[in-house]
Amino acid sequence: MVYVRKNISRLTRTERRRFVEALLEVKRRGEYDEFVRLHIAHFVGDGDRRLRAAHMTPSFLPWHRRFLLDLENALRRVDSSVTVPYWDWTRDRSAAAPPWTDDLLGGNGRPSDRQVMTGPFAYAGGRWTIRAGATEGRYLVRDLGRSRDPLALPSGAELKEALDDPVYDVAPWNSTVPRGFRNKLEGWGRGPDSWRNHNRVHRWVGGHMLGGASVNDPVFWVHHAFVDMQWQRWQERHRRHRYLPARPPGRGSDQHRRIVARHERLPPWDVTPDQLEDVSRIYRYA
Repeated sequence: MVYVRKNISRLTRTERRRFVEALLEVKRRGEYDEFVRLHIAHFVGDGDRRLRAAHMTPSFLPWHRRFLLDLENALRRVDSSVTVPYWDWTRDRSAAAPPWTDDLLGGNGRPSDRQVMTGPFAYAGGRWTIRAGATEGRYLVRDLGRSRDPLALPSGAELKEALDDPVYDVAPWNSTVPRGFRNKLEGWGRGPDSWRNHNRVHRWVGGHMLGGASVNDPVFWVHHAFVDMQWQRWQERHRRHRYLPARPPGRGSDQHRRIVARHERLPPWDVTPDQLEDVSRIYRYA
């Protein structure tokens, strides 16, 4: 049966509670920290000569789609009624709005050390200890809006610019490309175009959302559900266009064996981007 991913601001009180409780149970079982470690392991940048599967690459969208499905399946093993909601950051733009309420993800970090003190994921509650990350800190950290150098969330117009581009991605298939839906949505750029859309949301949240260990903040999932929703919207607008590249770059290319083409295996799973383009039999967005 096809299930539904809802806007997090429209969840009922019961749906909010069940989503939070499922996340906390996945954490208690030790599964959640494995998701953090997997994301860290695949956070490979342009300058690395290894295969890039998760970021700065065409497979950014299918990689995170499969990653979301794995987390969602873990949640549904706890409670079959739960799905991952999405956070529409073009509309819910205040630190007082969902998902930052006490019955969802809690609020901002305190000024002294940016430790999150409210909500179910506060370290003081004893149910959310950081065990996998770039630092030794044990508590969740946020700096909503970037207090020292304020930053705004992406606007609907900025998101539309990405959705209007009919080409999925272009060579050299990395963070430097000025064209293509994938990078305009992922959000790499230079100068005034730095930190667009997806990337700027990570910067706006701050704290653990900066870098490979961003999964430590549960907002990661509701953010990426909205990003995944944009890929579906783009597909509906540009039905004749597909994931690119269709074929892997040849030996003469700087990107040879560094990116995943449409029919190549997407590590760490035995699945291809082609197989992840259509999820209409699994879920839909409300």
